[in-house]
Amino acid sequence: MPSEKITVATTVPLPIERAWQVYTDPSEITQWNFAVDDWHCPAARTDLRVGGLHQARMEAKDGSFGFDFEGTYTEVEAPRALTLLLGDGRQSRTTFQSSGTETLVETTFDAEAENSIDMQRDGWQAILSNYRKRAEQVAAS
Repeated sequence: MPSEKITVATTVPLPIERAWQVYTDPSEITQWNFAVDDWHCPAARTDLRVGGLHQARMEAKDGSFGFDFEGTYTEVEAPRALTLLLGDGRQSRTTFQSSGTETLVETTFDAEAENSIDMQRDGWQAILSNYRKRAEQVAAS
């Protein structure tokens, strides 16, 4: 049975090419890829090609818990779309739509069965909101 799809979105104050870079560059990913402030992303790697790997380490800052978020890119259409096949077989697709100096970034992903839909949506939206905050910092610099 196909899983439910969940969509989260944000608008960032960057042109599409820069929004893509902040989203895909490992040194940028470590600045925003966590849902709450007592977590962080100490390491990330991207191989931006079909068949390339995406890896991000997510950990509680106190060291009490952590996990690796990994997937294989099945679509890389810079700077417009990126699709990951996650390790558990689910899919995540992120699109970038330019509106001049701003970019709408939208991720649609397959829900998993362990956590509620609301919890998953809230967690992914929190991460995307951190991405927006990082994009705002980049835009201001």
